[in-house]
Amino acid sequence: MHKIDQKIDTVVLAYSGGLDTSVILKWLKKQYGCEVITFTADLGQEEELEGLEEKSLSTGASKAYIEDLQEEFVRDYVWPMFRAAAIYEGRYLLGTSIARPLIARRMAEIALQEGARAVAHGATGKGNDQVRFELTIMALAPSLKVIAPWREWELGSRTELLQFARENNIPVPVSQDKLYSCDRNILHLSFEGSELEDPWSEPGPGSYHLAAAPEDAPDQPDIIVLGFEKGNPVSIDGRRPGAVKLLKELNRLGGRHGIGRLDMVENRFIGMKSRGVYETPGGTIIYAAHRDLEGLCLDRESLYARNELVPKYSGLVYNGFWFSPEREALQTLMDKFQEKVTGEVRLKLYKGGVYPLGRRSPYSLYNPELATFEQDQVFDQQDAAGFIRLQGLRLISVNRVEKSKKDIK
Repeated sequence: MHKIDQKIDTVVLAYSGGLDTSVILKWLKKQYGCEVITFTADLGQEEELEGLEEKSLSTGASKAYIEDLQEEFVRDYVWPMFRAAAIYEGRYLLGTSIARPLIARRMAEIALQEGARAVAHGATGKGNDQVRFELTIMALAPSLKVIAPWREWELGSRTELLQFARENNIPVPVSQDKLYSCDRNILHLSFEGSELEDPWSEPGPGSYHLAAAPEDAPDQPDIIVLGFEKGNPVSIDGRRPGAVKLLKELNRLGGRHGIGRLDMVENRFIGMKSRGVYETPGGTIIYAAHRDLEGLCLDRESLYARNELVPKYSGLVYNGFWFSPEREALQTLMDKFQEKVTGEVRLKLYKGGVYPLGRRSPYSLYNPELATFEQDQVFDQQDAAGFIRLQGLRLISVNRVEKSKKDIK
């Protein structure tokens, strides 16, 4: 980010009310002698937002923005990502990654509206979020300076942050006995730190929040029918509750059955490995149903072409390039593939698993007359001999060359 000569008199801080951003608020006022305006995006944190405005103002903020962005988040960020079947390293459904561009975009808009010259975030110098926040600012509001306290201050650990908080009378929701770093929104909840820093250690009971352990899940499954239009989930059991309510209902159902928990070691963008536990119950159901419906509606080459692009698209989301030209171009192509992904999938939810039981679509490419094992009048099985012969020509050529080499020896 380029340097700004003018004195920083106002900073807009992305504020969660947790340990890091609570300390950062006070630190900014001390370090820069500036006014601090906090911005909190309500992306479905639920109880985490209770009392947040009062806490922000009592800690020294001059103004506190708390905005409900759940509808926009699901409609314009989560659904497009799911239409693209995005999944990082084949496992992670990108719950934290996809929230950052929306938070940073709105934070930049508030900063420009308030005449602030800088924004600040609580991402550490080791993590991915610093990249996601700052790339978004560079793409949308490059005139703003970005302050990243974890790259500036001398507080080197969360233990030291707790000490700073005590010295400055800042109430924080964690103690030294529970040092998980969590991120929650309507799509997921993540856990890092504490015993999770040892990749051999089993996640503790405190890391179970949205999803039950499979052994504690009900012994009877739930059967649901999930409906899609152009790749977007729109209904459950024939009801159309709207995007936010639909995702929340799937979170409840999936969490009850222990669906959507992931414990993985991943490769961060900056080059290090990290271990995290993710709970994404509703998203896991949607992802499984969407991929199943695509098998019915997409022709083979379209599906293969799309699948080749999934790692690229997922990497762009994970690495913070949501507002890049290439992600937007890829989105256009991904959405083209989704034009006929419309229909319903019947699913069984049981003991941590999502099991498709049936699928139907007005755009189904499945032809029962072709697929049947009974006698049919559509497919001439003798045609297969020529097809196989053509496919095997190159294998015959390779065999001939290999055989000639052996004969020479």
